[in-house]
Amino acid sequence: MTTPRLAVLPEGRGAFLADAVREGGGEVVGVGDAEGVVWSDPKDAAGLRQVLDEHPDIRWVQLPWAGIEPFVDVLDDDHVWTCGKGVYAEPVAEHALALALGGMRAIGHYARQRTWTGPVGRNLLGATVTILGGGEITASLVRLLGPFDATVRVVRRHVSAMPGVDEVVASDDLHRLLPDTDVLFLALALTDETVGIVGAAELDLLPDHAWIVNVARGQHVDTDALVAALEAGRIGGAALDVTDPEPLPDDHPLWSRDDVLISPHTANTPEMGRPLLARRVTDNVRRWAAGEELLGPVHTALGY
Repeated sequence: MTTPRLAVLPEGRGAFLADAVREGGGEVVGVGDAEGVVWSDPKDAAGLRQVLDEHPDIRWVQLPWAGIEPFVDVLDDDHVWTCGKGVYAEPVAEHALALALGGMRAIGHYARQRTWTGPVGRNLLGATVTILGGGEITASLVRLLGPFDATVRVVRRHVSAMPGVDEVVASDDLHRLLPDTDVLFLALALTDETVGIVGAAELDLLPDHAWIVNVARGQHVDTDALVAALEAGRIGGAALDVTDPEPLPDDHPLWSRDDVLISPHTANTPEMGRPLLARRVTDNVRRWAAGEELLGPVHTALGY
């Protein structure tokens, strides 16, 4: 078994990742001597492309986030690509559950009051839940939903049974599920096919008490259609960790609504995420050295 030689780039950003490489039995080297790159900048796709073009001996690239939209144009079939897919599932699922409970239990409404008010809210207990996406966040969320005795349906690209899920359907069956959905979670990858997957037509199909919880990407939801649905009282509310645009402008109408909860893309904070990403890098370095299948593979043709 040889010692993997990996560069952690851009330089000066990822000391904890360098430690993770060493923990996995790898050697941190200059990019000119590297067979792989652990890339720590979640946005600098052009910089990564330049590194790969200048150093053709690099064979493996580890990306930092689960969502790899900034790197779609850099992906190729000449390298092995891995990402943070599944790494952040637990904290993101926990946040999604918190948003759902906060929304359905009207915490945002009550928090804005300055006097004693009447009762509002609905139970998550026994609710009918629809989740868009069938990845690790969904698997974690389904487990957390277990004690709530909810009916759980999952909409995903590849239909196959999932533990704890009552029904798994393909995307073209989404509309059938929406009319009896109490809470709609979005936890799917952003691709050309999933941009705007929740628009005016989907919002119109939801019951007027339904809540939308988005911990995926803001572009999954048509923001103008969402605002219109909220203003018309066609849905119960929206709990958003991601928005479109992002950051959400200070004067955006979503900020002023007590049927909207917004967190600033913090379902997984850096403090939560660094040890999880470090563990993934360590595991993958060990696997690379042993010639084993790497965790978090990127499907270059699908873009996630």
